[in-house]
Amino acid sequence: MRRSITLILVAIAASLLLASPVLAEERTCRGKIGAVTVDNLRVPQGATCTLSGTRVESTIKVEHDATLKASRVRVIGNVQAENDRSVTLVDSIVGGSVQLKQGGSASVTSNRITGDLQFDSNRGRIAAKGNAIGGSLQAFSNTGGIAISSNRIDGNLQCKSNQPPPTGGGNVVQGNKEDQCARL
Repeated sequence: MRRSITLILVAIAASLLLASPVLAEERTCRGKIGAVTVDNLRVPQGATCTLSGTRVESTIKVEHDATLKASRVRVIGNVQAENDRSVTLVDSIVGGSVQLKQGGSASVTSNRITGDLQFDSNRGRIAAKGNAIGGSLQAFSNTGGIAISSNRIDGNLQCKSNQPPPTGGGNVVQGNKEDQCARL
């Protein structure tokens, strides 16, 4: 009897260990992070985060009034910013999409982005230059001015309701160049 109870308890303990979900660690960035690997990365409200050679196994999230300066980073998932102050992404690889929404300025230069590059309702100056984009580049309702030049885009180049209209050129687009970006 005692042995049966012991075996049952061991079996329960083992099943609990095997059934435990693996939780990704979230690293909060205030300051600088170099050439290390992290799971999720969060730039909290009002903070400035500088990444150099960092590998992010999941997603980078940039929060309200925060600044991200990323160079030579590799992100397995997405780069997402909402109501941010500024995002700079240079010479990096993003396995998902880059989504910058209702923020300030942005510079996205010389990156390889597997998914889409999206600029939506940003207030500051935006530049997208020299990127290889596996999906579409979309710029909607931005008000600080946007320059789109020398990008290779496998999907569409879509621009609508930007004030002033986007400027640039030299983009190679496999899909369609639409609306305000028809001549870029």
